[in-house]
Amino acid sequence: MSMTERVTAAEAEAEQVTKKKLMEDLRAVVAGAEELLKATADQTGERVAAARGKAEESLKAAKARLDEQEAALMVKTKAVAKCTEDYVRDNPWKAMGIAAAAGFAFCILTTRR
Repeated sequence: MSMTERVTAAEAEAEQVTKKKLMEDLRAVVAGAEELLKATADQTGERVAAARGKAEESLKAAKARLDEQEAALMVKTKAVAKCTEDYVRDNPWKAMGIAAAAGFAFCILTTRR
């Protein structure tokens, strides 16, 4: 695995984390909007009904987009995991060295006062 591939894999992983956070935030918004729709279910009036209809359509569209993004994120996550696994299999001693260095750094940071 070349340096460019590693950088690309790291960028893809960072992008996935960002997308995952965005999806979690959007799911929270969708849940809040659903609660609002349920709370205003007994409200009457033409404008309220129209607003509820628009909100319900928007929620359905948002849920569909979230599901699509989640599926795409899973595909990318599996690709990055496969790339990492291949790298570790091709370079086991480098992987051990990286893991040891990361563990050492983590130990230093957590025991530091």
